Amino acid sequence: MIKNNYIYVGIEGDHNDYENAKVLLQSIPYDGTSTWGKGADKGFEAFLDASENMEIYDIETDSEVYEQGVHILEPIIEDSSPEAVFETVYGKTKELLKTDKFLTFFGGEHSISIGVIKAFYEAHPDVTILQLDAHTDLRPDFHGSPYNHACAVYDASQNANLIQVGIRSMDSGELPYLDREKCFFAEHMYGQTEWMQESISKMTDKVYITLDLDVFDPSIMPATGTPEPGGMDWNTMIRYLKKVFTQKDVIGFDIVELAPIENIKAPQFLAAKLYYKMLSYKFANS
Repeated sequence: MIKNNYIYVGIEGDHNDYENAKVLLQSIPYDGTSTWGKGADKGFEAFLDASENMEIYDIETDSEVYEQGVHILEPIIEDSSPEAVFETVYGKTKELLKTDKFLTFFGGEHSISIGVIKAFYEAHPDVTILQLDAHTDLRPDFHGSPYNHACAVYDASQNANLIQVGIRSMDSGELPYLDREKCFFAEHMYGQTEWMQESISKMTDKVYITLDLDVFDPSIMPATGTPEPGGMDWNTMIRYLKKVFTQKDVIGFDIVELAPIENIKAPQFLAAKLYYKMLSYKFANS
């Protein structure tokens, strides 16, 4: 296995070696189809920098999950076209699914998730795709390609059990592909908690999470390509994620759309903490 210079949370040790690590982290720094704010191709480096400056004891789970081992793979750097990115990511994910590791991915923009999700639902036909996002991303194609960031979960909507949470922006052309029974709009979530268990009740046992950071309110996550007002706060998010990880078998996840803003470090720290929190929930009983 090829060594690289990436060390998760900056702590060296055998736990991060491929053979020992329980988690694989695949970065896909692609930002070719974003249509407004750019910079998601710089997100992974900012995420790693923040991770190295994060305290690694998780109070809630009384654990230090980095000890499970997070092996950072060589980044997927294909960027010649949306189609080429899709094929490369799809093929790589199929290979990774043959391992016994817990698979995690970090974008890049949301189009990188299309190939990942396809590989997951083919390997696990009963999987639920949980999309945490400000946008529906249900366009069959956009700007001449079905592999645009605006199409991130269209394929999933046609081939898997798609649950959408945090949505507050969409195009009317997406309405034919929207399942209102499985979409939890942000406007209906505000000040309520019933949506948490209701959404979980619509999931199958296995869940893959695709999380666009614009699901958060821009007051705490401004560093994303298309920030939308009215998003989720931190405590609501982690309360919900804890329920999902506790009640379901989360078999992988991706985090996308971190576009760092110069001299503002809070957004990448949020992304780093979120990733660590999700791992902490996954391995809470280990």
